[in-house]
Amino acid sequence: MNALYDVPAPAKLNLFLHVVGRRDDGLHLLQSVFVLIDWSDTLHFERRGDGALVRHDLGATLPPDDLCLRAARSLQSSSGCSWGADIRVDKQIPWGAGLGGGSSDAATTLLALNRLWRLDWPRDRLLALAVKLGADVPFFVQGDNAFVQGIGEHLTPLQLPRLWFAVIKPEAGLATAEIFGSPELERNTRPVILADFLADTQLSDCAAAGFGRNDLQPVAQRRCAEVGKAADWLRSRFGNSRMSGSGSAVFARAGTGDQPMATWSAQELPPRWVGRMCRSLAVHPLQGWAS
Repeated sequence: MNALYDVPAPAKLNLFLHVVGRRDDGLHLLQSVFVLIDWSDTLHFERRGDGALVRHDLGATLPPDDLCLRAARSLQSSSGCSWGADIRVDKQIPWGAGLGGGSSDAATTLLALNRLWRLDWPRDRLLALAVKLGADVPFFVQGDNAFVQGIGEHLTPLQLPRLWFAVIKPEAGLATAEIFGSPELERNTRPVILADFLADTQLSDCAAAGFGRNDLQPVAQRRCAEVGKAADWLRSRFGNSRMSGSGSAVFARAGTGDQPMATWSAQELPPRWVGRMCRSLAVHPLQGWAS
């Protein structure tokens, strides 16, 4: 096997996101429920014999040293592997959205190169690399919808019903570091336990935004008026809305079953906004790629 084509890297939503503290090294302590959705990037991997790691952008131009290259270098260095790879990225998940696109690309890179380079590392070894790459990367490597704590490394798998989400990304993007670095950010939300979420959330009831809140949303809305406009746009159609991650994407729960409770046409979206109706995924498509 010298190549792997059409390898998915799905996005995620934060059903809630609480900032419960901060470590001495400055990293924030979080609690959240992460849900995989079917909005996905697609990556292609071809093995190289010269050890070089080269990324090719098939759509939007990515930063020169993005997370998937960092993930590839980390795995190559840690394993002592002499092979390299051409990595082609068809970017469909919007940048600066809080949907975890870059982290998902990194996780897919770890899982794919582990297979392409015939390393056969177990998932735990990949997770040890993932946690050093970013708070969302371990979630995508683990592959389950999850209650997430700490800096993203403590994952409790969840079985959730299949859900519909309306997801909107306004034109403006937001940098995660800027939102987390804001002095306006509240960092002392009272910790919850998983039973609170499971007992108090009726995921099929779309009359309200659901359990908890996103502590980053007030800061994001003060920096980017479009976040509030997107939230209002969705709330007027679905009765609820909440920002995902550090923004600027906003989602609304849109029901369960075979069809969403409502939808929209592309003509209804403001200019340069993007959006789609998404289904939740039961597990990551690559969950079986590591033991």
